[in-house]
Amino acid sequence: MPELKVFNMAGESVGTIELADKVFAAEVNGAVLHAAVKQYLGNQRQGTQSTLTRTEVSGGGKKPWRQKGTGRARQGSTRAPQWTHGGVALGPKPRLYKTKLNKKVKTLAMLSALSSKVADGDMIVVDKIATEEYKTKTMVKMLSALEAKKKVLVVLSEKDEKVEGSFANIPGVKVAFTNTINVYDILNCDSFIVAKAAAEKIEEVYA
Repeated sequence: MPELKVFNMAGESVGTIELADKVFAAEVNGAVLHAAVKQYLGNQRQGTQSTLTRTEVSGGGKKPWRQKGTGRARQGSTRAPQWTHGGVALGPKPRLYKTKLNKKVKTLAMLSALSSKVADGDMIVVDKIATEEYKTKTMVKMLSALEAKKKVLVVLSEKDEKVEGSFANIPGVKVAFTNTINVYDILNCDSFIVAKAAAEKIEEVYA
């Protein structure tokens, strides 16, 4: 069972927490992580990119010159791809990039992501993340005290508008909840800061 220190918002150690092996010390499966990240990024794409083919570009109805006798290559339209203002050959068209993963693969990917953060020493447990007013300075001090790195993912157990609002203006910081965390965000952050209540809830869900 991995045991991590629990810090307060001032960066002081206030105890320890034992984490479940099944959730935070699982074997990291690189292939499953790759599949999960690929699926997440694909699902973010709108797929609305579109180019005009030669049939969709206006003009080009008249043959530029006669077929034979000019010494030049035969041309049927000024809207062929090799012409300026011509259509695009084999260009992108609207399509869906969405893919699906089955539930077992999703769970395995989440366990691998959480375990990799613990193994790399990037997971920081905080006893309670709270503020009585919207104050960015309070959260900047907390991140500094915890020696957080450039990209930070803060996970809360439940919605807290004041905490969210206080983090909103800090570059590189993203706030998530136990029911909204995803594999990509976990792997993409340098520091994974989790409220103690959120860590317990994650264990409850995945153990």
